[in-house]
Amino acid sequence: MRNYFVVYAFLFTFFSCKVSEEPIKIACVGDSITFGSGVANREMNAYPQQLQAMLGETYQVKNFGVSGNTLLKKGDHPYWNSDAYQEALVFNPDIIFIKLGTNDSKQQNRIHLESDFEKDYKALIQSFKEKNKDVRVVLLLPLPSFLKDSSSIWNPVIKNKIIPLTQKVAYETNSEVIDLYQLFIDSPNLLPDTIHPSSLGATRMARRAYEAVLQETSEHFNIEIDQLEDKQDHSFYGFRQTNFKWNGVDCKIVQPKQVAKGHPWVLRARFWGHEPQTDVALLERGFHIAYCDVANLYGAPEAVARWDAFYELMIKAGLSEKVVLEGMSRGGLIIYNWAAKNPEKVACLYADAPVLDGTSWPGGKGQGKGSEADWERFKKVYNITSEDDLEQFNGNPIHKTEVIAKGGFPMMHVCGEADTVVPIDENTKPFEQKVLELGGNITSIYKPDIGHHPHSLSNPTPIVDFMLRATDRKINFATVVAPGSEYRSGAGWKPGKGWWYQMKDIDSLCQNSESVDLLLVGNSITQGWGGDRSLTTYKPGQAAADIHFKDLKWISAGISGDRTEHVLWRIEHGHYNTGRPKMVVLTIGVNNFPFNNADEISSGIEKVVALAKIAFPKSKLLLLGPLPTGLDKDSDRRKKYNAIHKRIARLGNDTSVFYYNMEQTFSDPEGNLDRSLYSGDGIHLLPEGYVVWGKFIRERYNEIIRK
Repeated sequence: MRNYFVVYAFLFTFFSCKVSEEPIKIACVGDSITFGSGVANREMNAYPQQLQAMLGETYQVKNFGVSGNTLLKKGDHPYWNSDAYQEALVFNPDIIFIKLGTNDSKQQNRIHLESDFEKDYKALIQSFKEKNKDVRVVLLLPLPSFLKDSSSIWNPVIKNKIIPLTQKVAYETNSEVIDLYQLFIDSPNLLPDTIHPSSLGATRMARRAYEAVLQETSEHFNIEIDQLEDKQDHSFYGFRQTNFKWNGVDCKIVQPKQVAKGHPWVLRARFWGHEPQTDVALLERGFHIAYCDVANLYGAPEAVARWDAFYELMIKAGLSEKVVLEGMSRGGLIIYNWAAKNPEKVACLYADAPVLDGTSWPGGKGQGKGSEADWERFKKVYNITSEDDLEQFNGNPIHKTEVIAKGGFPMMHVCGEADTVVPIDENTKPFEQKVLELGGNITSIYKPDIGHHPHSLSNPTPIVDFMLRATDRKINFATVVAPGSEYRSGAGWKPGKGWWYQMKDIDSLCQNSESVDLLLVGNSITQGWGGDRSLTTYKPGQAAADIHFKDLKWISAGISGDRTEHVLWRIEHGHYNTGRPKMVVLTIGVNNFPFNNADEISSGIEKVVALAKIAFPKSKLLLLGPLPTGLDKDSDRRKKYNAIHKRIARLGNDTSVFYYNMEQTFSDPEGNLDRSLYSGDGIHLLPEGYVVWGKFIRERYNEIIRK
């Protein structure tokens, strides 16, 4: 009897665990872009497949894309008639990503847009809700088309017809939205045939979907504000905007579909709805966007007091005590003057072509054009009645740099270098210089050949990432285990032999090698060693390897374009320890530079080291991080390099992990990179550089392994 209960308990526990571990099902419904047409090795690199790899086994992601299909039932190839649609219904997903509409922009389908698109989209959503009333529906706005044929997939129709209709459907069905249009509008290189994303473009889609899936939410929060006048609701690009009067002042609040944990919010100044892409992207990520009108007050004490009261209203309604401030042009006056008074309440601040000195604009006392009418109003709200008053006036943000810098909150400016309305030399440039001198945290993006307009960035990702980092909501993809999707022959590979082929080639070498002395893990710089790799074509380090590694069994496990996340995938899923390598050289991180800040890259390297210590329990790890980069010792790239190495140096323990910073090894007497060793990009080594690197590695090998 006792054994019976033991067996029963085991079976109950086993099957209970199996039930509780049922994967979350994600259906990716769509056209050829979802299917993966034009994607190299689409079976592995289409965006649903990449999403599956990133999410792991607790999720089940299926690709239900069909090339050429339309959302419209009367379209030339309706998705409704496809087997994939029926299979998606049977799959009964918990989350569904729908990316349809691109083919509906074709000439033969446009005639049905006004009459049927909205109706058909709602019917499609409802068909999945009938199977699962709790299904999470996410509508992916179509990517831009760079095709020149107006009779085919035509961007003006996508932008001006299909996207607004999709946002209307999202509003009326309470579906979520992800704006892929703005995410690709500045990247035609990721759409090589002008329509379909490459495998790298599919990575961008997969990462955005990954963010949506894993977003931490506050499920039961719904902002409620009492005693509001003239309350009216309508759509703000698919989200619910509430306009209201409060103390006689025009105010607005836009609510996200999924409220982010902690209830973050943005308080925007002036020009509501102008260049909305940043606000829309933040709404997608669970931020509220709020507005309290302070027009024609130019950041004066009356405006600051009005925002003080509005802030308290929002806090009592449940929003975060730290607010993101956003201001364009004259909005710079109020966001900075309010921040100077309330630095402890500011999460971060984004200023776009901001006015920081009223004598520049609207005063026109310098190089700018000024505005006579605004200048008179400016003087009135600040009670400036004479030249003496003006001489003693210190109410501009430019006068408050010390308190602003000490506030500790991060700031970002986006400015046109050719701005003649709010000249950067009278506003952002001197302000930035003073803040930096005082130890403040400010970053500026200067747009060459751009004037005061257009504001913002067409793809708002740099701005959005800045805000997400400042509010501790940025996913660090440098630590997310993910396969690569690189495919270019320019990566030094034989034609058609993309990332997955390179990974398998390396894995095969590792599995079929015994007693490996040296395993070199990294990116294109490591790949350049050559060796027995059968699918690579560019081997600038082979001669150096023949000199320094000639009596060693060594393997080059470098893949061009790899970042920390890809090395994590390869170590975790590969068989790199089959030959029990005596030493593993880890050289990774430089390809993360365009995508991650120094802290994020350092965290990625830390995770690589932690995983390598488990994967190679008997090996000695030679940690080099990224090799020196940035030809000029004072370049931004070198500064990032130094910040990374300052953090990862502590990983060396001289027992299993041996850390080295190779900056001096590759530098000339002035501290700049030695151009006899480096190529002109300040990243890749010349053959002479491999000689120096090979000598260094061999000396460390002899010291550590053969001592």
